[in-house]
Amino acid sequence: MDDNALVVDASDLTKIYPAQIGQPAKVGLSGLTLQVARGETFGLLGPNGAGKTTAQKLFLGLMRPTRGAVRIFGGRPEDPRVRTKIGFLPENPYFYHYLTGAEFLRFCGGLFGLPAKVLAERSANLLQLVGMTGAQRVQLRKYSKGMLQRIGIAQALINDPDLVLLDEPMSGLDPVGRRELREIILGLKRAGKTIFFNSHILSDVEDVCDRVGILLNGQLVALGSVPELLAGGQSLEDFFVKVVSAERPGADPRRGER
Repeated sequence: MDDNALVVDASDLTKIYPAQIGQPAKVGLSGLTLQVARGETFGLLGPNGAGKTTAQKLFLGLMRPTRGAVRIFGGRPEDPRVRTKIGFLPENPYFYHYLTGAEFLRFCGGLFGLPAKVLAERSANLLQLVGMTGAQRVQLRKYSKGMLQRIGIAQALINDPDLVLLDEPMSGLDPVGRRELREIILGLKRAGKTIFFNSHILSDVEDVCDRVGILLNGQLVALGSVPELLAGGQSLEDFFVKVVSAERPGADPRRGER
């Protein structure tokens, strides 16, 4: 793959969490080598504790690897110039509950130094995109989980990022919200954005992703395009269960992911 076309380039990326009192050291990620190209939509799957969130945090420079390296747009993820190109929705985001939806977006946009006119226009467009225009003057403490997820998606896009990292973006959304988010992701894809997300809603991953990877115990155990992985006519859920069951005999792979 042409290096100039790479957005994410991870090589032997490893994170070992130090031993704690009464607990041994824990492997969060082990030797992840992965490349994601510009304009690609990539889905990372795995059971609870597989290392998906650890991978995203390493991509963002929120933690340092024990071994290996990752380059984002050819640079270090800690570089502020790289971070301005990234939008991020964590699985459990923290919100300033005393702010309204509109105020929260203005606050997030201000962190990127967006001009007031640009920020006002972009905030209005994003509120409409995520279906929150009617609640923009309501304090976040009064939002439901689904509403918070919607405003979280809006803040992840406030800087018009080239790379969008989403950790369980469907969490808290009802079927209508999930469908709308799928359309948002597809719209970002049509706009040439690169999207990397973790999700436990396998049907959504199957619908929107170009390629899929499966992590288990910190290791990448499957990787390929959706058509390649599902060549036998099986669903992504069937493939996922088959892979995880083979790698982890006796476990119940349907218990969810992290």
